[in-house]
Amino acid sequence: MQWNEHWQTVNWLQAAACVTGAYLIGCFTTGYYLVRARTGQDIRTLGSGSAGARNVGRFLGKSGFFLTVAGDFLKGMLAVWIVRKLTNDDFCAALAVPAVAAGHLWPAQLKFHGGKGVVTSAAALLVYDYRIALTCAALFVAMLVFARKTLLPAMFGFLCLPAVCWFFTRNNMDTGLMVIVSAEILFAHRRNLGEEFSALKSEPPKL
Repeated sequence: MQWNEHWQTVNWLQAAACVTGAYLIGCFTTGYYLVRARTGQDIRTLGSGSAGARNVGRFLGKSGFFLTVAGDFLKGMLAVWIVRKLTNDDFCAALAVPAVAAGHLWPAQLKFHGGKGVVTSAAALLVYDYRIALTCAALFVAMLVFARKTLLPAMFGFLCLPAVCWFFTRNNMDTGLMVIVSAEILFAHRRNLGEEFSALKSEPPKL
């Protein structure tokens, strides 16, 4: 289906409802509420300032890390699953992926300061199209073998996301939405990427 034809067939009221619902699910920032419940503190004022699993794990240990991963993963899956179940529409399911990621990254109730979105986005992609999720995961693992650090391989996987989506779907609109997901995650990690590249530049050459 061509772009214009697909655009005209979209139920935009339904699409808007799906985006709103997925965003609101994403706003449940697991790490923030877990740390608040256990310590009374705001995780965003501690450590790296992120509400993600790694930062939570620094203060709550392994249990905090795994509970945060589980919560963030489940909400990513849930958002896309509910949309697909209610609408049976692949485009609406694709819309839910950047929407739930946006909710995690910029939760309205927390003044738009949340986590980094990798786990939630990966889970949403897994439900949207497992082929895309597993291919990006394979790219992550392949680069991890050489980089031996998780940040650059993870960002490489998300950078390849639109191309992987196009390879499997040949759908312009869905691929465009994956560009948004990729941009969201890379933007959320811009500071980490800057630090990583600075560290690489400062390393002495290996002889």
